[in-house]
Amino acid sequence: MPIPARFALVPLILSAALIAAPTLARSADPGANADAVMSQVKRQAASSHKNILLSFGASWCVNCRLFDKFLADPAIHPIMEKAFIYADLNTGEMDGDTRHSNIPGGQKLQASLGGKDSGYPYIVMLDPSGQPIVDSIEPGDHGHPGNIGYPAAPHEVEWFMEMLKKAAPSLTAEDTATIRNWLTKHGGSH
Repeated sequence: MPIPARFALVPLILSAALIAAPTLARSADPGANADAVMSQVKRQAASSHKNILLSFGASWCVNCRLFDKFLADPAIHPIMEKAFIYADLNTGEMDGDTRHSNIPGGQKLQASLGGKDSGYPYIVMLDPSGQPIVDSIEPGDHGHPGNIGYPAAPHEVEWFMEMLKKAAPSLTAEDTATIRNWLTKHGGSH
């Protein structure tokens, strides 16, 4: 399956375990796991000279869908794809859910990247080798410690902008202004 032009995404996207932004194509691969996804995104990131943006979430997570909507928006999508290869891994599915499941190894990967018990979405930006650069856990010295998830509140938007400064320094002032304005405008809108 060719990589969709709308976002340089992982070619294997699991319908039950790995869900990308709603406008992107999906293909089922029941044998995929978090290690396979990481190998794929690291290869793509290295070959395209981009960093990696991982989002950990669940099918029931409203804020995860809001983050997907943000990434898929025509004003935001081209900006984010300049800097990142994106993958979304389900790690918070409910026990007994027969329609949705966690990606095998996803919870272990999330925990290893600092997101154990962080809430959803947990967002982490990594270099092409898979080493974390920054995550969505706002430091305590910013006054609002904890996972920002989908950046809706002003302090969450500010932390997300700090994340981009660290993981996507090549974005222009115009790019970051577009992102900030979009998030401010769509803050708490569901």
